[in-house]
Amino acid sequence: MRVLVCPDKFAGTISAVDAAEAFAAGWHDARPGDELILRPLSDGGPGFAGVLAAALPHARVLTVPATDPLGRPAEGHVVLDGTTAYVESAETCGLHLLTGNLTGNLTGNLTGDLTCDERDPKHTTTFGLGTLLLAAVEAGATTLVVGLGGSGTNDGGAGLLAALGAAPLGAAGYALPYGGAALIDCVSLGGVPRLREATVIAATDVDSPLLGLRGASAVYGPQKGATREDVFLLDAALTRFADVLQTLPTAPPGLADLPGSGAAGGLGAALLALGARVESGIGLVRRLTLLDAEMEEVSLVVTGEGAFDEQSLRGKVVAGVANAARDLGVPCVVVAGRVDAGRREAASIGVTEAHALVEHFGSVAEALARPADGLRELGGRLALQWSR
Repeated sequence: MRVLVCPDKFAGTISAVDAAEAFAAGWHDARPGDELILRPLSDGGPGFAGVLAAALPHARVLTVPATDPLGRPAEGHVVLDGTTAYVESAETCGLHLLTGNLTGNLTGNLTGDLTCDERDPKHTTTFGLGTLLLAAVEAGATTLVVGLGGSGTNDGGAGLLAALGAAPLGAAGYALPYGGAALIDCVSLGGVPRLREATVIAATDVDSPLLGLRGASAVYGPQKGATREDVFLLDAALTRFADVLQTLPTAPPGLADLPGSGAAGGLGAALLALGARVESGIGLVRRLTLLDAEMEEVSLVVTGEGAFDEQSLRGKVVAGVANAARDLGVPCVVVAGRVDAGRREAASIGVTEAHALVEHFGSVAEALARPADGLRELGGRLALQWSR
């Protein structure tokens, strides 16, 4: 058999690359003669830059000194392929860069109370991402592709704009502090963003608007440490900031209502205000990694992620892979940390069957602690199953 293994990351536990390798190792334990093709994927979130750096044969990677969501020194990367630069927002804005502890009942589903030391979207900033974009432009890039996802920020891209020379200002004309909460006092921008007229593409599969019940603050704020009161404050602050963004000459009408404007804590809104177009993250990665062509030559496709749930059905990696496999008539198996999507819903996007590490181990704690072991064991089991 020829098997294509193309998972996303298992958020918080194992990278896409390591997940693919662990599953393949288990399959080869059981079926050493089979050929496995490994294509780790990303929909724009964590792992985006690494996936493309490995997939693009002529790409070169620049290491750039930057800052994390709290302004501390961090390291980011710009993947250059000709005059196109690929940048991953999570490298400088990612939630994984901030400390926080998941406590509570972990005997059933992945539930618990997030006790946060650093995760506070009222104060975290996207400034570091602006540093990466400036480095890309200085390196000669004329097209900037920004992968959005996995952020620990909710500042509407205010920090990004500050790094580009357009800091949010208060009524007194002074630059506001970092973070989403301070934007409640924003009245203008202190300059014009400096990107040398580069074309900007926002790579995301989040279609959320910026504001309201489906917006950045309400849907994703609690995952980043926001309390109920914080969500109301942040949404009000982004409402104010959206009016300021609308003053940029490149901002489209009705920016705050556009799909994707709420991606990555509102980073999508700032990029749209810079004239960006939104493109499907998994669609872009599929195209650049030649994934569909690989599918035409295999007997089985295996994909996966940390949680295969309702969000997975709305354009995430698993949905993109399963849709492509279905169109080609190739069976698609999902291996995930946990499986919450129903069989009918999964089948509707092209998933043949789904397997969960939680069920394999019989314990959420074990699934979190030993994802590589579980993927290897499932790989061996599925190899024997599908060989029949």
